Amino acid sequence: MKSKKLDIPYILLFTTMLVASALMFIPYLWMALLSVKSNMEIMMNPTALVPENPTVEGYRTVLQEAPFMRWFMNSVITSAIITIGLLFSSSLAGYIFAKFHFRGSKTILVVIMATMMVPFQVVMIPIYLIISRLGLINHLAAIVIPSLVGAFGIYLCKQFIEGIPKDLIEASRIDGASETRTYASLILPQITPVLSALGIFTFMGAWNNYLWPLIVLNDESKMTVPLALVFFNSRHTVNYNVVMSAAVLIMIPVIIVFLIFQKQFVKGLTLTGIK
Repeated sequence: MKSKKLDIPYILLFTTMLVASALMFIPYLWMALLSVKSNMEIMMNPTALVPENPTVEGYRTVLQEAPFMRWFMNSVITSAIITIGLLFSSSLAGYIFAKFHFRGSKTILVVIMATMMVPFQVVMIPIYLIISRLGLINHLAAIVIPSLVGAFGIYLCKQFIEGIPKDLIEASRIDGASETRTYASLILPQITPVLSALGIFTFMGAWNNYLWPLIVLNDESKMTVPLALVFFNSRHTVNYNVVMSAAVLIMIPVIIVFLIFQKQFVKGLTLTGIK
């Protein structure tokens, strides 16, 4: 029997990726270990990884001395609404630009794509003025409304919907299906992997958004979890274990979402590369 040859390039690539993953994981591990240390222990020996006397005092401070659960629910609600709204608008607009040809469609698409090159800091003041005129300052809707439409999502969905055979759409129309039924029953199932990848990116971006909520939210009860880090960092300037505990709690929903949609996420990225 011939012995199988070792795939040296594959082994080197796997080893390199494994080492890189371990190096990227170290800061998160360190953060989790710091959260179960006392603040005195962190100050005395900040480079030690293993806690000498583990404690949950940091988590107790986060959950009892601040309305953290209210902030947590604010972030969950806003992030979920933003994700669902952007997926709907992106898939619907992508379907329109991919399968409907009308006067000025290419020009409109180019204008939408051009907005991707404009930094948020440039349009931040006009958006703030619009939100202020609508009377939504210090309201969670001020976070949701500007994020319900995204140029990247529209372009991504358009590219994948263009790959759906036109004959399928025409067949559904011949069978009497309306455009709404065609969109819901034919288009959406075909682009589920793409929507999953886009949904994870959108949820992570909305969950970690710091600058815009800092500008439009003034009431402490309307804060989101990224602002909680600033709250604990300013009110408890030396309590590093409290800040680390809040950071660990903030990471949990993102990890859960990624684990649930991991297969669709990887498939969506693979299809993106193929496209």
